[in-house]
Parts: sequence; structure tokens; C-alpha cells
Amino acid sequence: MTDAAFPSDFPLEPDRAAMRTMAEVAAGLVADFVDGLPAAPAVNTDADGAEALVEALAAPPAEAPAAGGFDQLLDVFREAAAAAIETAGPSYMAYVGGGGLYTSALAEFVARGVNRFTGLAAFAPALVAMEESTIRWLAREFGLPPGSGGLLTTGGSMATLVALVAARTDRLDAPGHGLDRGTVYVSAHTHQSMAKAARIAGVRPDQVRVVPTTGDLRMDAAAAEDLIAADRAAGRIPFLLVGTAGTTNTGTVDRLGPLADLARDQGLWFHVDGAYGGFFHLTPRGRARLAGIERADSLVLDPHKGLFLPHGTGVVLVRRAASLRRAFGSGGDYLQDVTDGGANGDGDDALPDYADLGPELTRDFRGLRLWLPLHLHGLGAFRATLDEKLDLAALAYDDLRSDPRLELPWPPDLSTVAFRLAGGDDRQNQELLARINATRRVHLSSTRIDGRHVLRLCIISHRTHADRVHEALAIVHAAAKDVAVV
Repeated sequence: MTDAAFPSDFPLEPDRAAMRTMAEVAAGLVADFVDGLPAAPAVNTDADGAEALVEALAAPPAEAPAAGGFDQLLDVFREAAAAAIETAGPSYMAYVGGGGLYTSALAEFVARGVNRFTGLAAFAPALVAMEESTIRWLAREFGLPPGSGGLLTTGGSMATLVALVAARTDRLDAPGHGLDRGTVYVSAHTHQSMAKAARIAGVRPDQVRVVPTTGDLRMDAAAAEDLIAADRAAGRIPFLLVGTAGTTNTGTVDRLGPLADLARDQGLWFHVDGAYGGFFHLTPRGRARLAGIERADSLVLDPHKGLFLPHGTGVVLVRRAASLRRAFGSGGDYLQDVTDGGANGDGDDALPDYADLGPELTRDFRGLRLWLPLHLHGLGAFRATLDEKLDLAALAYDDLRSDPRLELPWPPDLSTVAFRLAGGDDRQNQELLARINATRRVHLSSTRIDGRHVLRLCIISHRTHADRVHEALAIVHAAAKDVAVV
């Protein structure tokens, strides 16, 4: 890089040659990073990370650096990025992460460079149509009827908030249906984003009911019915029932059909959290295990999990797109020059104003990060990769179950395998996890279920294959052998 690349009159506008050079340097960094993932440590947050943190916290200079500044600044980024838990690599089996599909990252680079506004369809109708095509495909994939719709968000948490506000508006806006009387029904394994969304939406913690689960960790529909009846008898207004299509703890899928029946019979909005497990619906096994998901009034998905995209992409789908417009539709005098007619048209082909479907008005073009990989690789590639994860989880479950030092109380519904030391206490299971992760060849996590410490092995990255799973299993067995259980 040279100073001439940034004209003195317009220092924020690099010339064409500079843009290409910077892009090549950045692409080389990413290629080197991806090439190095198989050998990279699973965790690197020690002393080197502390030094990187100090440099990353430096304030920006008053003047531009000398020639070579871009390369040097990327070196700072490289060091800072290396000081991390390696969530992009094949060793990451701790939480439900996203591998960071390279083609999606390229799509995001292109979309951010072009920098189109898609809050209102009239600003970029063809790009909104591209994004809308992914929403409509997803609605069809999950069996939602005509008139359904949705929104691409920054992740499952924002998608959950959108769904909850839509449910609140739909069920509690009638006269006499005050928000302070509404009640929500979750289980102990419902993701914490629902509780957070409830608080943001004005639903107090004491309005959220935790429904007991059955021995296999699924929400007990009969217990939920009893809680709903008790709340109605006390003058409350039950309005939202939450089912989970793959819990974070164990990947367990609630019995969605009976929950859908209950919601229908009791007049509740039925929400399904499919952020982790929803995309397994693309596979025959996943579709069978997720039976009933098509009956949801709202459904949350995370393409940055089940479709392996980079972090920052969530989806909310709703049975009636009008419910989102009712909850979020708005306008302003300063928008009087932007009309629906020219861009949106009428009927089934009308394009939505995404600003009317969620809380954001200023909104980037999110569709390309999903549209491009789907069209480039084809659905078959994603189906095959998801099937591979189900196969690997089954392999891991059978292998670990053969070790008498371990117990596996719940077979995996999806791609998470939960296990613990047979007869081990919390301290010993914590030691087991520490020994496993100390190898830095694999990174697992733990949780608490029924008051007991349980380890989790979650296989969801598109970069995790049989070789790394076999290595992880060997590490688990060796660590279990070294932890004495008395």
C-alpha cells in the first residue's frame, strides 16, 4: 500500500488499484486462516491474547499511518482474532456455533460494499425480492400456509423478540386484555433469549410460567394445560406457549404436535424455537423428529447455526405476515415521497417493507449472505452436511455409551450428546471437562440438568468430520480414565 492510494483531497476514497490490493490482502488473510484451522488450538486465550487485547484497545491516530498501514492494521486484527476460542474450526463442539461459510462471508463483503438500504422495498426492489425469495422458500419448507411471511434478523435473539411482540400484539391488544395479565409458558430448557425478549416486551418475570418436563426433558403438555387452567381461574390471560425444536442443553426436541394441539384448544399463540435444530428439517430424519413444527404461529431459525453461515443471521417466520405488520407497522411524514405502488405492487407478488415487519428502519441488505450460498451450493449440499452431523452424533453416542466410566442418560435427538461420569460428582465432572479442554484439540462445554453437572458434545460445524470426532472421543475416554470416581 502507498500514500498515493488515498488521494489527499478525498482521503476516505481509495482508488481502484488500492481497493483491489486491499481486497487481495484481506482475502489472503482469510484463506490462510481457513487453511490453518485443522491444526489451530481449540482455545488460545492465554498470555498472547492479553498482549493482543492491549494493542487492540489503542485509540485511533490523529493522522493516517505511513505506507503499509492497511497491512499492519490487519496484522493487529490477525493477532486479536487468534486470541479466542476457535469457534470456526473443526474442534469446536462446545456450544451451538456457526462455522462461518466462506461463500457467505464473500456475499456479505459484496453486499456491504454495495451498501443498499432494504428497510423499504422501493429503495432496492430487486434486492428485496432476492431476500424475500429466501423467506418464501423457508415458509414453504416448514409447511407454513399462503399469507405467511417473515424477516431476516441479526440472530435468534432479535427474531425471538419480534415473534414475542407479534404474539403479544395479536393476543393482548383486545379491550380488557391488559399486558399485565398475560402469561407465557416455557420449560426449564427454553433458551434464555425468550426470557430476555419477554422483559424487553414488558412481560414481567412473574408472568412467565416454567412448565415441568418429562423424564426425557420434553415439555409436559398435561402440566402446561394445568398451569393454563390455573392462570385462567385466577383472572390471568394465557397468550403464548413456547415449544423448542432442539434445546441448547441437550438438543432435545419437544413433542411439538401435542403442544400445537394444546395451543389451538386453549387459544394461545404457539411459538417454536428452532434456532438450533430447525434446519435439520431439511433431512428426512430431522423432518420426522420435528413433526408439528409446521403448526407454529411463529418460528425462529438461525442460519448461522444450521446452515453454517457466519454469525449474525437469524430468521423469524410467522403464519400470518399481517401479524408482523400489525405489531411493527409505522410511518413518518418524511417518508411521504416513498410510495408502495411502484415497488411493491399488489397481490401475492407484492414486496414487503421490512421496516414494517420488525423494529429496525435502517437496515442493511441481509439476503445475499443466505441467497448466494443456497443457490451456489444447492440444497443437496446442506442436506448432506446436516445428515453428516446426525450420523456423527449417533456415532459419538454409541461410542461413549460403550465406556463403563460414562453414563449417557438421553440419546440425542439432533447433534448434541450429553454425558457425565458414572457415579461422579460435580467436582469430578468439572475435572473431566477441564482435562478434555486442556488438550486444546477439542473444546466441549457443560450445563446443569436436574441439578447435576453434565458435559455436552455438540457437532454442528460444517468443518467437523469423522476424523475430528474420533479424536475427540479418544480424548474423552482418556480423560475419564484419569479422573478417579470413588
